[in-house]
Amino acid sequence: MTFDWLHFAKDETGAVTVDWVVLTAALVGIGLLVLIPIAFGTDNAASLVGSKIGAVGLGY
Repeated sequence: MTFDWLHFAKDETGAVTVDWVVLTAALVGIGLLVLIPIAFGTDNAASLVGSKIGAVGLGY
C-alpha cells in the first residue's frame, strides 16, 4: 500500500478544526488587547481613591 499524496492534499476533514482554533486565538488576543488597559486603569483609579480616603482625617 502506497501513500497517496494527491488524496492527502485534497482531504479537508481537519480544516474546520484549524479554522476554529485560529478564530478562537484571534478572539482571545483581541480580548487581551481590550482588557489589559482597562485593568491597569482600574488599578490606578483604585490607588488614587485609596490615597484620597487615607488622607481624610477622622471627625471625632
